[in-house]
Amino acid sequence: MKKIANDALSQIPRGVWVLGFVSLLMDVSSEMIHSLLPLFMVTVLGASALTVGVIEGIAESTALLVKIFSGVLSDYLGKRKGLALFGYALGAFTKPVFALASGVGMVLAARFLDRVGKGVRGAPRDALVADITPPEIRGAAFGLRQSLDTVGAFLGPLLGVGLMLLWANDFRAVFWVAVIPGLLAVALLLFGIQEPEKPESHTPTNPISRANLQRLGAAYWWVVGIGAVFTLARFSEAFLVLRAAQGGISVALVPLVMVAMSLVYAATAYPFGKLSDSMSHAKMLMIGLLVLIAADLVLATDDHWTTVLLGVALWGVHMGITQGLLARMVADTAPADLRGTAYGFFNLMSGLAMLVASVTAGLLWDRLGASFTFYAGAVFCVVTLLGLLMRYAHLK
Repeated sequence: MKKIANDALSQIPRGVWVLGFVSLLMDVSSEMIHSLLPLFMVTVLGASALTVGVIEGIAESTALLVKIFSGVLSDYLGKRKGLALFGYALGAFTKPVFALASGVGMVLAARFLDRVGKGVRGAPRDALVADITPPEIRGAAFGLRQSLDTVGAFLGPLLGVGLMLLWANDFRAVFWVAVIPGLLAVALLLFGIQEPEKPESHTPTNPISRANLQRLGAAYWWVVGIGAVFTLARFSEAFLVLRAAQGGISVALVPLVMVAMSLVYAATAYPFGKLSDSMSHAKMLMIGLLVLIAADLVLATDDHWTTVLLGVALWGVHMGITQGLLARMVADTAPADLRGTAYGFFNLMSGLAMLVASVTAGLLWDRLGASFTFYAGAVFCVVTLLGLLMRYAHLK
């Protein structure tokens, strides 16, 4: 079994490994800062909670909008690497601004540019993974990249917490260290990957013209819809942290809940991604929904730390099952020359769904309590699952 797994990994193109480690390094850099930034703004810069919320809202909405344009532009140019490189470089070069910030204005500017960079790089990078990977192992490739990305998502906060303890809560010193992995990510992408040659027949055309949008057929738009519905059923992971805090976990240890989820996510993304190369995608989506229902029910029943940890672990398994699978499904249903545009629309709709889901979850949490919020999430999952069953029964 181990030999089979190693053989599968060896078939994944070198470029996918490079993109995975680029994501890992940039996530380490970003999460070292982002995990500490709200506290830095409040305790060092004297910002209010409202200010923190406004800055985060502007930053995340910016990333959503930019994703569409970068994906479209990568299809128009017929090139992916240059845009991805620009996005990663923009993210890396904002990191020193956080360390130098003397007020919330500088933080807002840095967060804005950082999220522009994230928006610019996302769709071209995913399209590049699809471009360089044979169709029969796309699921494994997307799963591997997601696993490496998620490793960075939990290493970053751990490193940040460790350095804060070592350096007596010196935020700025930690932010300066975060510059290093960001620059390494840019260098690795610049020198470590060779983009496939653009076909000589390629002539720039408007990817969002009516004719081209019609080429994104019903199968693609169904994937977009499923991605959005899944996101509506899975609100922000911030509510996992809030649930952990209710159980009496030390405030200093609450962020480790997200580390635990990321560990499970990282461990499961590649195996399930590889499984998607040989298993029905519909069945995998249904399994992912069942796992999310289980996570919601566990989190709804009790706030003891052991219960929360089990719920968070199940949440991570659900992410491992579905996220790489959906990325692969976008690649499978979109024409090769429109993949950037396809990922742009997919990311935009999923992001908007996450916004709606998180606002709704917040309202339910404030008015009816945490348990009701998670029970409501489970009910929405059941409705989504019934919809999937009906669709595939109709197709048969």
